[in-house]
Amino acid sequence: MAEPEVDFESEKYEKLREAGEILSQVRAETAERVEVGASHLEVAEYAEDRIRELGGNPAFPVNISIDEEAAHATPAIGDESTFGEEMINLDIGVHVDGWLADTAITVDLSGNPELAEAPEAALEAAIDMIEPGVETGEIGAEIEDVIDGYGFNPVVNLTGHGLGHWEQHTSPTIPNRAVSQGTTLEVGDVVAIEPFATDGGGKVTEGASEEIFALEREGSVRNRDARKALEQITEEFRTLPFATRWLETSRPEMALRRLKRNDVVHGYPVLKEDEGRLVSQKEHTVIVTEDGCEVTTV
Repeated sequence: MAEPEVDFESEKYEKLREAGEILSQVRAETAERVEVGASHLEVAEYAEDRIRELGGNPAFPVNISIDEEAAHATPAIGDESTFGEEMINLDIGVHVDGWLADTAITVDLSGNPELAEAPEAALEAAIDMIEPGVETGEIGAEIEDVIDGYGFNPVVNLTGHGLGHWEQHTSPTIPNRAVSQGTTLEVGDVVAIEPFATDGGGKVTEGASEEIFALEREGSVRNRDARKALEQITEEFRTLPFATRWLETSRPEMALRRLKRNDVVHGYPVLKEDEGRLVSQKEHTVIVTEDGCEVTTV
């Protein structure tokens, strides 16, 4: 039976493109603000506010990952951290009515330009391969090959992913190394390709801190602050990740502790390279078309 044709002019794809356009502009503007002495919190809030100004909403809190951090790091309420001579990964997402775009860039202030370049080259090579019928394992093999060629390792337990409606991570998974069993890409698929490179062993583990959360299930809580936080989460963020600092209740940390204890929300611990080595990252969102792909976050 013939596959139904995909209407790339439909509202869904128009909103995906709009999210991507907003995001590419915000990524460029935000990266320019990353310099020694600049505030993590001010950079994150600049990006999130700019997204809203341009007509979108943040799909998740701006991730600012430093040196060995790979993902899920975002400033806390009142965070006073500033940038040093470090490797900084910015991971930013935008949604327009729940249709998402996801992108990342490394700003290298640490003096390791080749490590910053490796995931960028791997991403370009991966995008060149994308078309209907390509296996995700083949894309992973290409990513691994390019990063190996720079003398580094891909982070093997982090992957690219599909993007759904109000869902930041869906199938298919796009590995960052060769795998024997992958998924075949189809026309209309929306995927975030996300190579990570490291001068360490290539694995990340969970750290202790959590500043990013997401709704686990609908539930009820007695505490007034927790109830107010839950109302905001379900109405504004739905199933998308949010930051503690986004909550408009008087004691957000306590509210989140109660919601987490009741399994209403779950946290995303900061992910760190196992050996404490540097991690770099580059990411684009693409739509698989009949004869290749369209990059929405270019």
